[in-house]
Amino acid sequence: MSRSVLSQFLILSNTSPRCPSSTSSGGFSSRYLKLSSFYQYPRPSRCCCSISLEQPADPHSSPTPVKKRVVSGVQPTGSIHLGNYLGAIKNWISLQNTYDTLFFIVDLHAITLSYDAQHLSKATRDTAAIYLACGVDTSKASVFVQSHVRAHVELMWLLSSATPIGWLNRMIQFKEKSRKVGDENVGVALLTYPVLMASDILLYQSDYVPVGEDQKQHLELTRELAERVNYLYGGRKWRKLGGRGGMIFKVPEPLIPPAGARVMSLTDGLSKMSKSAPSDQSRINLLDSKDVIANKIKRCKTDSFPGLEFDNPDRPECNNLLSIYQLISGRTKEEAAHECQDMNWGVFKTLLTDALIDHLHPIQVRYEEIMSESAYLDRILAEGATKAADIADATLNNVYQAMGFLRR
Repeated sequence: MSRSVLSQFLILSNTSPRCPSSTSSGGFSSRYLKLSSFYQYPRPSRCCCSISLEQPADPHSSPTPVKKRVVSGVQPTGSIHLGNYLGAIKNWISLQNTYDTLFFIVDLHAITLSYDAQHLSKATRDTAAIYLACGVDTSKASVFVQSHVRAHVELMWLLSSATPIGWLNRMIQFKEKSRKVGDENVGVALLTYPVLMASDILLYQSDYVPVGEDQKQHLELTRELAERVNYLYGGRKWRKLGGRGGMIFKVPEPLIPPAGARVMSLTDGLSKMSKSAPSDQSRINLLDSKDVIANKIKRCKTDSFPGLEFDNPDRPECNNLLSIYQLISGRTKEEAAHECQDMNWGVFKTLLTDALIDHLHPIQVRYEEIMSESAYLDRILAEGATKAADIADATLNNVYQAMGFLRR
């Protein structure tokens, strides 16, 4: 998905919204999103929560630490590539050991632009299988399909009523993508995509959200929208309607990995590795064969400078390929720099190719095993959706109540 750590939170239950002790942005710059001047509201103040226990606490027992929650997902469009893996999925493996994690396949986001309806279902299963093959452990993390938890769409509609259109018009990704395909080919879903993203995050009372550099603006909108809804409908207003009062949503913090958050194209070191790039030569797909990987690395763009080095602005391709090698081989930046500083491109490309093949081969083998066990994959996704729905429905019911809807 570098930033200051969230202040401590008290969680009332695993299926109930949790109240933050602070909504401080932790240094997350407001330059990514300027609020509409027509509507001003105060930042929520600190909230102190107490926990009522049915049984007296054992004075000799130590309290069980409560894990903070992380949510993240990848679209099932195109092939999952090295950028998705190093920038997101690989980091999930360590996150699941520390946090309460929910990783989902964001299939609803996949239809914001033109897509192949005949391929969507298969691509969704493929993406889920890759999650598991890469090491996501379902005993530690919930894995599910976004559209299988209907609360995502319901909350999006409720949030849409509180989202000023000016906020969405300022989203950079909308401007860039609509410019590429033309206004006549752009659906409303592309404009409201950030509201669905906010729903994805706020449903689960998330503490942290792993984001890449290009998603920080969307997360800032999520944070501002959470604060806006908390102000409009939370606190005493909610209590008067029979609710518990306080914050409706937790305001999440960005979690940006120190390395690997932005893997660049093999054909242009200044452009992000992307599923939508027209040339497959620009990316390493996780399921590429050994020969395909070798051919792509052999043909990837380099430069004519002697030796290899990190962080030279005149050598973006060198920095990108060295970073990939560092991350895929498990070396530190210093170790990779020392090992490769005197190499020529021919020697380094062989080294990088071998490292990629060795690293991706076990993932590919495990992927084939999972795809051959359709019942197993279906069960994992069903169980994950059930767990996610329990959390999401609790949040959604609170929002309906706070917004004044007739309770079912």
